[in-house]
Amino acid sequence: MKSLYENFFKNNNSSDPILQVMEKVPIFENFTMKELKEVARLTHERSYKVGEPIFKKLSPGEGMYVILNGAVEIKDPDSNTIFANLVSGDFFGELALLDEEPRSAMAIATKQSELIGFFRTDLLTLINRDPALGNKILINLSRILGERLRRTNLELTQTN
Repeated sequence: MKSLYENFFKNNNSSDPILQVMEKVPIFENFTMKELKEVARLTHERSYKVGEPIFKKLSPGEGMYVILNGAVEIKDPDSNTIFANLVSGDFFGELALLDEEPRSAMAIATKQSELIGFFRTDLLTLINRDPALGNKILINLSRILGERLRRTNLELTQTN
């Protein structure tokens, strides 16, 4: 007979695919398991078929997505310029956590995909509920955006 308290204090999150993926996303870097669980409770699971848009260019930016499994292409539908091909563990759309500007590109599933969405309203709820945790996300997000801006600046100076 199993003990009533078996695994009660054991960290048994290895089977939760959302927590597994979130642990690897830089926006949630250095989060404790308790903090990850708090954020995970605010996420939304979504499924997309091959060719189905996750969002379209110029649609309202609502939040970011993390790919649990599958593949997503980020592109400009007007010029057909492909900005990124993303796979499991990758994230995109994170600027929408900070502002309400329309999307500058479209995201489309290139394989059957399972995503989790973390939206601006979820972040604002978290900031009200746990300001320290909300600030941790904002600081990590700021660091990531700063790194991307520096990389873009470097690429622009090398092409000129």
